[in-house]
Amino acid sequence: MTNPGAARKPIVFSGIQPTGQIHIGNYFGAVKRWAAEQDKYENIFCLVDMHALTVPQDPAVLRDKTFETAAILLAAGIDPAKSHLFVQSDIAEHGELAWYLSCVASMGQLNRMTQYKEKAEKQREGSRVGLFTYPLLMAADILLYRTNEVPVGADQKQHVELTRDLAERFNSTFGETFVIPQPVIPPVGARIMGLDDPTKKMSKSTQKAGHAVGVLDAPDVIRKAVMSAKTDSGTEIRFDPERPGVTNLLSIYMVATGSSQEEAEARFEDKGYGDLKRTVAEALIEELRPLQERYRELREDAAALSTLLTASANAIRPTARTTINTVKRAMGVGH
Repeated sequence: MTNPGAARKPIVFSGIQPTGQIHIGNYFGAVKRWAAEQDKYENIFCLVDMHALTVPQDPAVLRDKTFETAAILLAAGIDPAKSHLFVQSDIAEHGELAWYLSCVASMGQLNRMTQYKEKAEKQREGSRVGLFTYPLLMAADILLYRTNEVPVGADQKQHVELTRDLAERFNSTFGETFVIPQPVIPPVGARIMGLDDPTKKMSKSTQKAGHAVGVLDAPDVIRKAVMSAKTDSGTEIRFDPERPGVTNLLSIYMVATGSSQEEAEARFEDKGYGDLKRTVAEALIEELRPLQERYRELREDAAALSTLLTASANAIRPTARTTINTVKRAMGVGH
C-alpha cells in the first residue's frame, strides 16, 4: 500500500455500516471523496458489520448487504492497490480493543453521547447494551490503525472527540500509546437533505418512499423521487437558508455536476421548479450510471469479491495486532 522510500502519508480511517440503502448523501458526502483523495493518504475503509448488530439483523440480509456495500465502494473508485477495504468482524482486534477502552471510559462519557440518547429514546426498554457501548467500538476502529484523520459528518464529530478523550486518558495513565486522531468535516456535499423533508439529513435508516435516492436506483426511480421532492414558496431558484427545498436541489446539482454555487444559480435563472427537478434527476442518472455498471460486474463474481476482502483484512491485521500488543503491555495484561 505504501512506498517505504516515500514520505509517510497521513493515515485516514473511514467506516460505513453495511445496512440500509447507500444513497446520494453517502455517495457525495463521503464515498466519492474517499475515492478522489486516495493518493493523498494511506486509506483504511472498514465495513463495520459489528456496529450493525446494535439493532436486530437478519443474518442472511446482513451478509448480503456487506458484499453489496463492498461492491458499491469498489464501483465508486476505491482501489485495492491504494486502499485497504475489509470487513470489521474479520479482524478480532476491534472487539478486543473495545473491551480495553471500556475499562478506561466512564459511564458519564457514554451517557453524554447524543446519538445514544436519540436512538435509545426510540427503542425504549428494547435498547441493547451494544447501543450504549458502540462508541467504544468506534474508538477502537480508529485507534487500532494509528489513524491521523477521520472524515466525518458534523453529526459524528462527537464520536471522534470521545475517541480523542479516551486516547489522551490512556496515554496519560499508561504512557504514550495511541495517536490522537483529528476529525475532518468536508465543506461541500456533507449534508444532502431528505427530498421529502429538506430540513432533515438524508438517512440510510429511513425507508419512506421519496425520501432518498439510492446509488443503485434505476433511472425511472430516480426521476420519480426527484420530481416529487419538496420545494418552497416563491419562484426564484437560488440558495437561501429560508428555502431549504430549493437549496437542497441546487446542492445536489452542484455535487452531481461539479458546478459552483454561482454556476448552479445561473443555470436556473428564470427557470421553473419543473426544469430544476428534471435537470437534477438527469444529472444524477448520468453521474451514477458508471458506478451501477461496474457494480453489476463485481456482483457477478462473488468469489473474487470475497477473496479481495479477505486479502485486505490479512494485510492490515498485523497493524491491529501490534496495537493490541502495545496496549496489553501498557495495561499489564498477558504475559
